[in-house]
Amino acid sequence: MLKLKQQSFLKPFILLWIAAFFLGLNSFLGVRRDNSKELSLACPLPLPGEEIIPHIAYSFSYNEQHEQANWVAYMLTKTHLGDGVERSNRFLEDPLVYTQTATNSDYAKSGYDRGHLAPAADMSWSLQVMQESFYYSNMSPQLPGFNRGIWKKLEEQVRAWTLQYDTLYVVTGPILEPGLPTIGANKVSVPKAYFKALIAPQQQKGIAFVMPNTKSEASVLSFSLSIDALEAKINRDLFFQLPDQIEQKIESIVHIWP
Repeated sequence: MLKLKQQSFLKPFILLWIAAFFLGLNSFLGVRRDNSKELSLACPLPLPGEEIIPHIAYSFSYNEQHEQANWVAYMLTKTHLGDGVERSNRFLEDPLVYTQTATNSDYAKSGYDRGHLAPAADMSWSLQVMQESFYYSNMSPQLPGFNRGIWKKLEEQVRAWTLQYDTLYVVTGPILEPGLPTIGANKVSVPKAYFKALIAPQQQKGIAFVMPNTKSEASVLSFSLSIDALEAKINRDLFFQLPDQIEQKIESIVHIWP
């Protein structure tokens, strides 16, 4: 009888705890859903059979044939920039790529840098986000003179524009094609060039870049082109979720970005 009374007494508290647990879970999932929605706005239109893989701060589609991402997309805001967490420098295989990614041994003594597609400096607002930026799914073989030179300058310029415009949607990736040279046992393709496309949604302006994978002393803006021109080059529909009129306005010309 005493046992029954105790059960009766505890039952409301157990039910209350369960309700609180599921309320918290739904709240957490809601945040993740909202974040996924924001990320999806930066994603290109998937090609047939292409899977979009989401991390906390960026999404990507993986190309098993070339052992790297087709593209990486993310939203960068002014609040993401600042001192943040320390650079990780711990390169890891991506657990979300079920076919497996490149490894340390693929890049070792290859003469190529493990070049970030989504830069680590854009991912310093969270320890987990920083760690995820060092997955091999976010790496591509880049010549040191390119990775540490003109490509780095473009990444720095993107952060400067973010401070000016508050929010940017960014899509970046290698230009992948048949017959590229490869490195490592996993045959990681070495792209001849890389692209980056940006839109500033509040200002309704856009710009794109194509840069050859080589050292350059040219200015960043000398590699700029319209998003429409980039889409024709890589055969992809970028920022397809924008309303048609706004998409046409943003993508058809190279806007002036100071």
